Amino acid sequence: MRTAAVRFYFDADVLGLAHTVCRLRPDCTYPGDPGGVIKGRMRPACLIAEPSTRDSEWIPLVAQQHWIAITRDSKISRRPWETQAVFGHGGRQITISGNEGISTWSQLEIVMRHWRRIEALHERPGPFIYTVTRSRMQELQPRRG
Repeated sequence: MRTAAVRFYFDADVLGLAHTVCRLRPDCTYPGDPGGVIKGRMRPACLIAEPSTRDSEWIPLVAQQHWIAITRDSKISRRPWETQAVFGHGGRQITISGNEGISTWSQLEIVMRHWRRIEALHERPGPFIYTVTRSRMQELQPRRG
């Protein structure tokens, strides 16, 4: 059996979405993921064992693995520490923003609406952060200064 190459990490704040997507795709993981066989490929257990792992711990780990993190944060542009951590570690992040991504269903709708563009970003080196809503996908520029 071949080992799956993980490319996407779903953060703890979108665990419902993570469980849905990770049942279908061997290249996705989430904190606490025990791993498993998906479509004939063995996905290893996630390096981030606990959903309670702090952002300051998982952001560098995910960046080191060259995974794209998918998370939810309605106020990402107002959290300079988080954006600086992603940019500082060369991370790559997709952030479901706004008030419409509260439920698992709406998160799934938003991510699937933009999935082909998200998947294409795997070839792009970091750092970057994109915010996504139902109607748009926009790159967040790092703050200067």
